[in-house]
Amino acid sequence: MSIRIAGVTIPQEKRIEVALTYIYGIGAPSASKILKNLKINPDIRTKNLTAADEAKLRDYLKDNYKVEGDLKREVLGNIKRLKEIRCYRGIRHEKHLPTRGQRTKTNSRTVRGNKRVTLGSGRKPSAEKT
Repeated sequence: MSIRIAGVTIPQEKRIEVALTYIYGIGAPSASKILKNLKINPDIRTKNLTAADEAKLRDYLKDNYKVEGDLKREVLGNIKRLKEIRCYRGIRHEKHLPTRGQRTKTNSRTVRGNKRVTLGSGRKPSAEKT
């Protein structure tokens, strides 16, 4: 029996504190805070959760957190707004460059998509032998 919370299947064999981080929008700090508020032991395995705990968790997340689809939609909407108003950050998003002031001469491989283009000396090889 697998547990689905916010449209995500939670892994069975992991501690519930770690398993909650599989949901987009919930990291380790918020997972531990959620379990503390609901008084659920963070060391318990997902498969050992009771049905009542499972329901409590599902309801708490629905009421207090924006996760998965809603959060992704909001983030994309924010980026779209930046692009539409043509602000500096929006333009950087459009060009697929870092938006938070990082250098680009080196070390911007993640944003740019790992482009490793090396060029020769710039001379084209001659078409015929001399």
